[in-house]
Amino acid sequence: MEKMNKKIVLEDGSEYCGYGFGADTESINEIVFNTSMVGYQEIISDPSYTYQMVVMTYPIIGNYGIADDDFETKVPTIGGLIVREYNDQPSNFRYTKTLSEILEENNIPAIMGVDTRMITRSIRDFGSRKVMITDIDTPTAEAVKRIREYTIPSDAVSKVSCRKKWYSRTAHPRFNVAAIDCGIKLNIVRALNKRGCNVTVLPYNTPAEEVEALNPDGIFLSNGPGNPEDVAPTIELVKKLKGKYPVCGICLGHQMIALAYGAKTFKLKFGHRGGNHPVKNLVTGKIEITSQNHSYAVDAESVKGTGLEITHVNLLDNTVEGLQCTKDKLFSVQYHPESAPGPQDSEYLFDRFIKLMED
Repeated sequence: MEKMNKKIVLEDGSEYCGYGFGADTESINEIVFNTSMVGYQEIISDPSYTYQMVVMTYPIIGNYGIADDDFETKVPTIGGLIVREYNDQPSNFRYTKTLSEILEENNIPAIMGVDTRMITRSIRDFGSRKVMITDIDTPTAEAVKRIREYTIPSDAVSKVSCRKKWYSRTAHPRFNVAAIDCGIKLNIVRALNKRGCNVTVLPYNTPAEEVEALNPDGIFLSNGPGNPEDVAPTIELVKKLKGKYPVCGICLGHQMIALAYGAKTFKLKFGHRGGNHPVKNLVTGKIEITSQNHSYAVDAESVKGTGLEITHVNLLDNTVEGLQCTKDKLFSVQYHPESAPGPQDSEYLFDRFIKLMED
């Protein structure tokens, strides 16, 4: 039997030994878990996982390979991947590369053969914290020392945002949307294109004057990684443009809208990640099964008096999942209506944004 060659070490000193795949490199990140049964390609290519190492709770990963058309960003920036069982012989007519090949190309380490159920319970009970993937021969005490001395960078959005504006056009466009890129998933752009929108994707720190010069019909604030309080340029942009254009925000965009209106955000114990979170729409009373990926949430008490109204709540922990300001033609959600693959209960939110621009 092949000898184990890699291990992960948490900052509390616990360690899990297994077999390395992907890039043969050492890395320190924040450890989180994702409960999705499918979609590992979309997960590794979602910019929101920058500086995070993801534990997949579904036991078999890699079995359908990687397809060229399914990336959420061109250059994956996930910190690492932890799985129970990795399949390096995919069965899928669309696949062009294996998961390990893509990880190796982008210098992303991964480990298999560890007890992902035990690791997930540890995250659930003690919260997200720092983790190192390293060679199995690295002394545990040395690994813990380096983990504790390491500070996870706070520049995640500036790392993944585009450097200059780019365009995604569609046939017979009805609207022009300015999308602020804080780590935008490509499927968000596809969803807007499908609904007749030409999309101009702009860096996160684009000044308000440059956005207004485009004369957009609406402004879209994207998802992205990290603490929303670190993204001061985008929060300032919202403050200057709210009320002037229809605005829609997703995930990090939702949190930055809350901050721009004077509400507060806080870090969750272990975040929400997966395609199975029930959310109640307080306006319609309907329950949506949603796809989520975030570490921070909006503080419900702080929303009072800001002019924002809570429209959606998470039924697992009662956190804020949606906000709106009808006066300013603005709304946002914490979850991902473009989820691909995943539940399609929330696609109507893109149509709601289109309706705001029509009106």
